Amino acid sequence: MILSTLKPGIAFALLAPLYVTTIQAQNTPVKNVVLVHGAWADGSGWKGVYDILVKDGYNVSIVQEPETSFKEDVAATRRVLAQQDGPCILVAHSYGGSVITEAGNNPVVVGLVYIAAHMPDAGENEADDGKRFPSDLGKSTAIKKTADGFTYLDPAQFHEYFAADLPAERAAFMARSQVLNAADNFKAVITTPAWRSKPSWMLVAGADRTINPDLERWYAARANSHKVEVAGASHSVYVSRPKEVAALIEEAASHVREQSSLR
Repeated sequence: MILSTLKPGIAFALLAPLYVTTIQAQNTPVKNVVLVHGAWADGSGWKGVYDILVKDGYNVSIVQEPETSFKEDVAATRRVLAQQDGPCILVAHSYGGSVITEAGNNPVVVGLVYIAAHMPDAGENEADDGKRFPSDLGKSTAIKKTADGFTYLDPAQFHEYFAADLPAERAAFMARSQVLNAADNFKAVITTPAWRSKPSWMLVAGADRTINPDLERWYAARANSHKVEVAGASHSVYVSRPKEVAALIEEAASHVREQSSLR
């Protein structure tokens, strides 16, 4: 009521700082990023991406899901999301894509980034989705299974199918430090896919032999995701090409404004 009694020029002068502050808040990029690893791996593979993001001013958290069950992996991701102090971009590699598809409905998540990852819809699981475009790994003898139902990649074939663009020594270490993944995780059915209600990005690894690149492209097209392709990249693109991966994450963070979380 007081403003209504002021001359237009004076009222504008009083409101201008508030207006500018509001515009600035709406144009502030999201600064929190949560990274989720895939099967037969752990969070250490994100080190290169982490270093770039932190240097560029992002607050980065890495989920160490146990891979003992899909439910527990989703729960581990939700625990880290609960620690975020504002809107975040949720990123995943490989099997982790299924995890964030389920866990990403958390209100703090304002964008999803899939790095050579699975992206099932409601009622789907990644094992069945993989049959749409079979991978070289799926046709091989590299996937082994323990007596108690956990899968792992034959260390002798790990480099060929999982990390062909990494030095042999690096791939050998990854093979020997891989986290065994419960076989049933690949058959976990998605209930409410987060990408149906939130913007998404997909990085296609052009030489991926673990997930067929055509499946990654199909996922992106179905979800209307922003898509980039890295030619010659193996499934371990998040390790071998950290600059390209970090660039896509930063693109997502810049595109999705904090205002999105208030809608």
